Amino acid sequence: MAQVVFVAPDGTRHEVDATKDSSAMNAALDNLVPGILGECGGELSCATCHVFVQGEWDSVLPVISPEEDALLEATATERAKNSRLACQIVCRADIDGIVLQLPADQ
Repeated sequence: MAQVVFVAPDGTRHEVDATKDSSAMNAALDNLVPGILGECGGELSCATCHVFVQGEWDSVLPVISPEEDALLEATATERAKNSRLACQIVCRADIDGIVLQLPADQ
């Protein structure tokens, strides 16, 4: 199990426990974290689980796939260097405590 911390645009923190090998998107949806829509259900066909990976966590995550990279170009809030899709962040022990900033809009 890994803890994922979602930070809303107003600074509100939502600390949730994620089931091992689930996605950060599913952890957010399972715990009713506002700001993650996940309209495609994690099928990598929308960009409604856009997050900004905070701190050094970005270096722990796998490289962005070409499909994720393309979808990040179509986010409601402008993409940043640390943008990722929460559906592509697999919750494992090595990301326990990861901090994900939520954008103002999905």
